[in-house]
Amino acid sequence: MTDLATRATRVVATTEGRRRRHNGGGPRAGTIAAFVTPFFVPFVLFYLVPIGYALWQSLLVVRRTGGQYGTSYTTFGGFEQYTQVFQNTEFWGSIGRIGLFGVVQVPVMLFVALVMALLLDTPLLKLKSFFRIAAFMPYAVPGVIAAIMWSYLYSPQLSPVVDLLKGVGLQPDFLGPGAVLWSAANVSTWLWTGYNMLIMFSALQSIPQELYEAAKLDGASNWAIAWRIKVPIIAPSVVLTTVFSIIGTLQLYAEPAVLRQISSNISSTFTPNMLAYTVASGNNYQQAAAISVVIAVITFVLSFGFMRLTSKKAGL
Repeated sequence: MTDLATRATRVVATTEGRRRRHNGGGPRAGTIAAFVTPFFVPFVLFYLVPIGYALWQSLLVVRRTGGQYGTSYTTFGGFEQYTQVFQNTEFWGSIGRIGLFGVVQVPVMLFVALVMALLLDTPLLKLKSFFRIAAFMPYAVPGVIAAIMWSYLYSPQLSPVVDLLKGVGLQPDFLGPGAVLWSAANVSTWLWTGYNMLIMFSALQSIPQELYEAAKLDGASNWAIAWRIKVPIIAPSVVLTTVFSIIGTLQLYAEPAVLRQISSNISSTFTPNMLAYTVASGNNYQQAAAISVVIAVITFVLSFGFMRLTSKKAGL
């Protein structure tokens, strides 16, 4: 039997070697190019080229000859635009504002998403499909539409919620200077919690049921199973949603831009993206490009730093 198995192995190896020699030792370059090109061409045209163009624009400056009303021309300015960005108090104000937003909103949103995912994964919950769709449905609403809807609920003149609270003696001001940031955070939380919940719930579905059965045999309660088994196992998914949330926080634009139409407490430089748009609207595209590059670098540093930190704590 051993000799027969050895001969069979040799025959398989010989056949595989002949097949590889016949095919030129592996996949042909043309075949690889055919599969890669549909991704590579749009990636270059719509991702790398715009990034490169923004970097180049951020290194240019507009100068004038003959005074303020003279002829303008664009020339290479090095890091002059970046110097102006770092000296811009409005830029740092928007960064501080969005930093406070992220420190509060991201943990709250992800905690709610985690609790919802754990509840959907418990066998005690009925109508799981209904609650899963209901929780995910806000994500299907475009961000601008969601902000407009919440603007109606925040408006003192139109909101039934404000009228109801006033009826019980409260005087809410959702668009006031101390509350408008958290009103925007509420819109983002409502919009993205279901999306993050679905990622965590999908990770929970991949956990073998044998682990739960073994834990129950050891006397573990549903609470202990949730926080000592499920949460540690889906920690990579929690990290992933955190990284997505950090990136999304620094890209915040739609919610405050819509709320700005009904609140004077949101300026045109409320967030870094709004600042970049405002500067570009003034035809200072080079300065806007520099602001965008700085935002991208900060986003990369925070998201990559968070991933490295969590990897070290996990011993990866």
